Amino acid sequence: MDVLDTIKQQIAENPVILFMKGSPNAPQCGFSMRASQAVMACGQRFAYVDILSNPEIRAELPKYANWPTFPQLWVKGELIGGCDIVTEMHEKGELKPLIDAAVAA
Repeated sequence: MDVLDTIKQQIAENPVILFMKGSPNAPQCGFSMRASQAVMACGQRFAYVDILSNPEIRAELPKYANWPTFPQLWVKGELIGGCDIVTEMHEKGELKPLIDAAVAA
């Protein structure tokens, strides 16, 4: 399986997945920390991929997503966005219903 197939499979098999630097409990950059905290605050389980330990995914995902930076939050197969978008959605109360619906489906 090539890296693009791996990315597609991860996105398809996980209703909520965060591609980030580090892990939610040990983020390796401030943007990943803020995004993971916003997702964790929604109270649902979610998958994550540490792009620092997966350099192929780190190289290929921005091309696949047409989104150049990390973190990247995907919900039900759709790219939601990066740190600023995720944080803003959380602050407006828009993130939790989106994630709740994705997990419940």
